[in-house]
Amino acid sequence: MRAIVIDQYGVLPVVREVPEPEVQPGGVVLKVEATGLCRSDWHGWQGHDPDIVLPHVPGHELAGTIAAVGEGVRGWAVGDRVTSPFICACGTCEQCLEGNQQVCPNQLQPGFNYWGSFAEYVALPFAEVNLIRLPDELDFGTAAGLGCRFATSYRAVRQVGRVAAGENVVIFGCGGVGLSAVMIASSLGARVIAVDTNPAALELARSYGAADVVRASENVVPELLELTGGGAQVTMDALGSSDIVQSALRSLRPRGRHLQVGLLPSGVQLDVGRLIGQELEWLGSHGMPAHAYPEMLGLVASGNLAPAELITRTITLEEGPAALAALSKGTPAGITVMTP
Repeated sequence: MRAIVIDQYGVLPVVREVPEPEVQPGGVVLKVEATGLCRSDWHGWQGHDPDIVLPHVPGHELAGTIAAVGEGVRGWAVGDRVTSPFICACGTCEQCLEGNQQVCPNQLQPGFNYWGSFAEYVALPFAEVNLIRLPDELDFGTAAGLGCRFATSYRAVRQVGRVAAGENVVIFGCGGVGLSAVMIASSLGARVIAVDTNPAALELARSYGAADVVRASENVVPELLELTGGGAQVTMDALGSSDIVQSALRSLRPRGRHLQVGLLPSGVQLDVGRLIGQELEWLGSHGMPAHAYPEMLGLVASGNLAPAELITRTITLEEGPAALAALSKGTPAGITVMTP
């Protein structure tokens, strides 16, 4: 099969022929119909993930049709249209049995722990726990974006952040995660303020429901405090930046909630005194388990959420390496989907 292969960290990957994955007991192999290009893939290419072993095929946002079914898999057949969370949980550990597959200690992530979906085929383990059947009316490109950015934002905003109607929500970073969060928080009736350096991304944020948009700067906090009448109830770092974290915490009102979704490979120093004195909540959020998808898919089907509108570019596998490298200069507006 054709796949995008990383041979050295930070060096432009290449598209070449590699062996197709073999189906394993309990798993399936998918023919990849669409796969999203995510900033997490860039982190992997840069060598920020210790689980990656070179050579490596990235890609973790995916949708496709089942091409092979492993021994012991029940309820799934060749030809089924499916997607999967980027976290493939084992289904048998304590966390999984409690419904918290997104923090499964035995999890496997395509594109990180093993070869991913920047290819014509990808293997998925623990199929019965992680596969999600796609409605016939949902196209593969839209479904691919659900597996990481949109689902991650949905759980972060609705379930972890507990965003409610009338609350002020400030979202820092308007890439795929941030724009998804803007759309979801707005649909819940929150007043959303989007912050980014990219004017095009801010325009998209406004079109997805942001009440106000603000150009990111070193002095952004006073403007945000004024717009929110003294501070937001909820802030989110959707990019992953120590500077953003500090601005987000200073933009909260007392007893506010901060959602950390963006990765922080270099770590972060927190003003713990402010966290304590203002009774702020620091909330990590990491993906969404497969069993939680029906609620989100129902809102998509009803038109309350429109993730298809977030897709601004579709590219080929051959265009993938250059698009991945371009993330070093910043995240483009909207979501990019690749069709192998």
